[in-house]
Amino acid sequence: MSYLQKIVQKAALLGLFILSISGVVSAQSSGVGTWPTQKPIRLIAVFPPGGSVDQVARILAPALQAELKQNVIVENIGGASGVIGTAAMTRADPDGYTFAVVFDTHGVNPILKDKLPYDTLKDIAPVTLIGTSPMVLVASKASGITSFKQLVEMSKTGKQFSYGSIGIGSLGHLAIARLAKQAGFDWNHIPYRGGGPLMQDALGGQVQLAIGSEFLVKPHVDSGGVIPLVITTDKRSSALPNVPTIAESGYPGFNAPAWWAVLAPGKTPPAIVNAMNQAVTKALKTPAVADKLKAQGIVIVAGNPEVLNNFIGKQIAVWGKFVIENNIKEAAQ
Repeated sequence: MSYLQKIVQKAALLGLFILSISGVVSAQSSGVGTWPTQKPIRLIAVFPPGGSVDQVARILAPALQAELKQNVIVENIGGASGVIGTAAMTRADPDGYTFAVVFDTHGVNPILKDKLPYDTLKDIAPVTLIGTSPMVLVASKASGITSFKQLVEMSKTGKQFSYGSIGIGSLGHLAIARLAKQAGFDWNHIPYRGGGPLMQDALGGQVQLAIGSEFLVKPHVDSGGVIPLVITTDKRSSALPNVPTIAESGYPGFNAPAWWAVLAPGKTPPAIVNAMNQAVTKALKTPAVADKLKAQGIVIVAGNPEVLNNFIGKQIAVWGKFVIENNIKEAAQ
């Protein structure tokens, strides 16, 4: 059995685990006890300040705090494409006072990394899929690129371009790597430690192209700091209606949405996981959260833990296969 098959099998087993605990939650709806009255809730954003994970967490926190009637404190623990922050979450007491907001890298890390400091099956409990969004390929003004068509034509002549993403194995990296392979380009990937540093260099012209979630790049598009070229989902975004999709730009079938989710330590009581799921779902429906996320191109999904578990399983299967087939590896440390 290949490593990919093992990971996909784990995802299936995790689905069975979630199904089993959902029954327990139904039977023990009062099992939350005094939660969450004992102390503030720690919400770990697994990327540095300035990126979409940080911003999503900080938009969600006040509404979640109002819903739970308990302080919710956002803490940034970035590094290793979200692994360091996720590991910090798994090491916390599973008492319902530590959760994490993760990004799409969570679905690739089990394939990309030889060894994780946690067991994806045993040490993590899915809570809620917050939502999905297009990734947007943007050009710095200094690059001279003003359209995706121009970029393609110049690339076909053999001209080299460099593009930045939030890290090796991030969805942005994998989406552009897939596009480059499909189109026969040879672009140079520059990994960054987060969306904040990435956009700083894109605005300053230190990197020609950048790929990031619409949530991350739209403020800089609106300000005129960068030029949007194309989006990675199969349908145009209502937030950037004039930006074409990769699928309609000559590469049909292309679809690679970014996503955000809330996770808990694996041994967190199922009743608390369910209660947190319900709290996040209600918070996502409040205008203060829903309007802000929608304005930045995020389509809210929510749903129960099974929805998130199944979604992550599909992400692992699709992108894990691409990572293995194309021998994508982390840079040597």
